[in-house]
Amino acid sequence: MFVRVLFFFSFFSIFLFASYEDGKKIFKKHCASCHLEYIPMKTLKINFYEKNNTLLNLRAPTVNMLSYALLRGPKHLGSKEDKEMQQIEIEEFLSDYLSNPNPQNSICDPYISKHYNKKMKMKKALNEEELSALALYFMNFDRSFKGKIKKNKKILASYTKEVNLAKKQKKHLLVYAHSPTCYFCKKMEKNIFSLSSIKNAIKEDYVFIKINVDKNILPFSLQEKYKGITPTFFILNNKKEVLNKYPGSWSKKDFLDILKESL
Repeated sequence: MFVRVLFFFSFFSIFLFASYEDGKKIFKKHCASCHLEYIPMKTLKINFYEKNNTLLNLRAPTVNMLSYALLRGPKHLGSKEDKEMQQIEIEEFLSDYLSNPNPQNSICDPYISKHYNKKMKMKKALNEEELSALALYFMNFDRSFKGKIKKNKKILASYTKEVNLAKKQKKHLLVYAHSPTCYFCKKMEKNIFSLSSIKNAIKEDYVFIKINVDKNILPFSLQEKYKGITPTFFILNNKKEVLNKYPGSWSKKDFLDILKESL
């Protein structure tokens, strides 16, 4: 009995891998002329949110972007708890969208999609077997890259010391979400944070918390409100309640106005 079960799972694994490889071939044949295979998410965020797509000049989403949108994005399809039904929903979506690529039905981020070329209808519709293989390709893309893609293990710190200090001194919290590779973060740190007037204004009314979002999860449930843009500034009261959010880099005058606005 054990041997039969083991044989079944071995056969299923081989079948799944074969379907994934079939999907990969279908993607290369029909889609690769427009869609690149893989670009690290960190690079993609810089490209779209900091460089306005001038870094990569993408005219269509990459495979990992499509895989993310289908499985984990805001408009993701199905549930990871029911893979079979999820695969069916992805197949139906691909069938509808490839035959009638209406932007209104896109699952991609509208802010990013504005950079893409208009999607054209496929000249030859894929059959059910091809759609099934393509769906499995997207569903198993991340797993297939295991070992090639270095996943950052982010940590979540409590910042209890900073919160207690804010309560004791009756100040607000100023959370600065930044990335070491962010051009505009470096620009702000050089041109704005180095100014004595800015330093004094922050010290007067705030407890400052600087967080590298490449290595850390934002605390105080800010991760839910964070849109991936660096820099982003969050202002909270000392009860950890969010008062305002300010994405982007700022001039001296504007940043001083921001610091005053929530007081």
